[in-house]
Amino acid sequence: MLAALSALRAEATELPREQLDFFEKKIRPMLIARCYECHSAAAKKIKGGLTLDTREGLLKGGDAGPVLVPGDPEKSKLIEAVRYKNRDLQMPPKSALAPEQVRDLEQWVKLGAPDPRVEAGAQATAKRGLSVQEGRQFWAFQPLLNQAPPPIKNRKSEIGNPIDAFINAKLAEQKLTPAPPADPRVFIRRATFDLTGLPPTPEETEAFVRAYSSIGNRQSAIGNLIDRLLASTAYGERWGRHWLDVARYADSNGLDENVAFGNAWRYRDYVVNSFNADKPYNRFVQEQIAGDLLPAKGTPQRHEQLTALGFLSIGPKLLAEPDKVKLEMDLIDEQIETLGRAFLGMTIGCARCHDHKFDPLPTADYYALAAIFKSTHTMDDLKTIAKWHEPEVATPAEHAVVEAHQKRVAEQKSAIAKLVASANKSLVTDKGLKEVPKTPETQYPTNTVAELKQLREALTTLEKDAPELPSTMGVMDATNIVKALPIHIRGSHLTLGQPVPRGFPQVMQVANLRAEMPAQQSGRLELARWLASPEHPLTARVMVNRIWRWHFGQGLVGSTDNFGVLGDRPSHPELLDWLAHRFIAEGWSVKAMHRLIMASAVYQRAAGAEGVKSLRVQGGRAAAFASASTLQPFNSSTTGPSTSDPENKLLSHFPIRRLEAEEIRDAVLFVAGSLDRTMGGKTIPVKNREFFFNHTSKDATTYDSPRRALYLPVVRNNVYDLFEQFDFPDPAVPNGNRNATVVA
Repeated sequence: MLAALSALRAEATELPREQLDFFEKKIRPMLIARCYECHSAAAKKIKGGLTLDTREGLLKGGDAGPVLVPGDPEKSKLIEAVRYKNRDLQMPPKSALAPEQVRDLEQWVKLGAPDPRVEAGAQATAKRGLSVQEGRQFWAFQPLLNQAPPPIKNRKSEIGNPIDAFINAKLAEQKLTPAPPADPRVFIRRATFDLTGLPPTPEETEAFVRAYSSIGNRQSAIGNLIDRLLASTAYGERWGRHWLDVARYADSNGLDENVAFGNAWRYRDYVVNSFNADKPYNRFVQEQIAGDLLPAKGTPQRHEQLTALGFLSIGPKLLAEPDKVKLEMDLIDEQIETLGRAFLGMTIGCARCHDHKFDPLPTADYYALAAIFKSTHTMDDLKTIAKWHEPEVATPAEHAVVEAHQKRVAEQKSAIAKLVASANKSLVTDKGLKEVPKTPETQYPTNTVAELKQLREALTTLEKDAPELPSTMGVMDATNIVKALPIHIRGSHLTLGQPVPRGFPQVMQVANLRAEMPAQQSGRLELARWLASPEHPLTARVMVNRIWRWHFGQGLVGSTDNFGVLGDRPSHPELLDWLAHRFIAEGWSVKAMHRLIMASAVYQRAAGAEGVKSLRVQGGRAAAFASASTLQPFNSSTTGPSTSDPENKLLSHFPIRRLEAEEIRDAVLFVAGSLDRTMGGKTIPVKNREFFFNHTSKDATTYDSPRRALYLPVVRNNVYDLFEQFDFPDPAVPNGNRNATVVA
């Protein structure tokens, strides 16, 4: 088992996770489907001496020389061939690749053509990935263990709660000494930025320092501070933004049809409100997968649950894809990949075209999930430009407003019709035969013409100002329930294999988590309940790791979105399971997890590193832009990180981290006294389904709003410059682990 894991990890450890995922999802399936027939070791005859089934063959080229220049698409013969612009060099020869496939190849070459494949002989005999049975022995798929905190050997060590027992035990193994507590001025900045994304005011800082400095009052002062911050509406705005990274939130579709998601903001506000209300995480999960199928206590809750389904709907879509079956399967793939990363920390999408190369996820498991989403209605219209589903979320009062307006429009039309009929009647006289005027209105009296003009202008204004019933992005069960979906060989719907009934990944199934799929429903409700079960090996682990990462800047599992074979191993596996158990026991409360983590001595430690100069923040407004942790040096000879833990994974001190894009921007407005704290609502400048870009390809979106950065438009393909400068994640893919580039 260990040898197999080592071999699998060694095959791809040199590639960044994002590049590996891009190759496995976009490039390998394309090469298999369109190139291997003529350019692989399995081909009857290798044409042009070119093999594309190994990294070595691709780099070597064929009889006519190299076909690939990593990093330079314009100099790569491979790219020239697939573009179909040179009549003498067009590949594949029978038909061109789809435009998005060409773009994927161009992007791959631009990245340097990252390729984890081994040479053909080794590939033929290499382990293809863990079997389901082997996978059940892998740490992430093991049942949660209710670990007891280790005994405290050094009574002098500061222990805030059981978290510190786990952390300090690891430090003791490496002979590392924990840092002392942070200065209270440092701590309030850390906690306030952490929970609200804003700096504390000078008055708040001084009040906290006084309370903290009172004899025996330190933990009470910290507890009161945390409670106050968690009660602030700014908390949901800060932590809701964390989840929106995971949910790949955006206000536009992206890709070639970059039209506005005019109702995506409702999902954003749902997330913010859910964090502020401390909605149990298991309920939060279920609502985003099957909110339409859950019982609701009245209309407001029903609308909230429908809005939660934006999670499944706000991903990018190839709206103009001519192959409508492919469009639907690509959409399903995007939903599965997002669900897998967000809730399970797994790259399930890699099993669309073949068994997962590394994780115990056979292709059959992928299509068992795909059958659930094939039974789900996401698109209302698959014509030339497809339209996504938007359920209505109007209140009775909003219905009444629309009905009243429709009545006024009808009355106005009736008044116009009556006036026209009366005027026409007045033109009818018995004066013998005469040519009928083509436009009777030219014969109307002057006062009638003026009155008619006034009525029609009023009608135009009424119709222009017509209120719309509010709707939200979401999904619903399809009318045609797919009980079994054939495996799409190599990911192509044109080549079908054995049908697979709806179900869940086998490696994560335990005896009491099996569910019968209902004949008349999609199976999303069963999927949601399976994900939210306390017995599930991944759901709680993944979320507490996310919470830890968003507090410390690094997770107990460093690869927050990948708990699979290629992901990182937990630095503190016992602590991870203990936190997951505690999370479930306390009703899946995120706020309770904040209180637990922030009450620990490890969270309250000074930040610093060997050789870092002193920086002490005095808590005034001028210090608003310092790091959220803020450096407070300690004696590096006794407490600094050593060569045994250069990355501070064992947390001998609080990690130094840079503020994120939104925090920097909001802090500027906050200290200037110009931050608009209005919450929620639509903020994009274009109507629903309209293009963000005009005929000059320029985005007319403005970002000079004084509101919090959370409410600025997120336009795919054209993210706000300030955001990009400070590592805002790609809103087209789920990301729970933002980069923090620091350039001196």
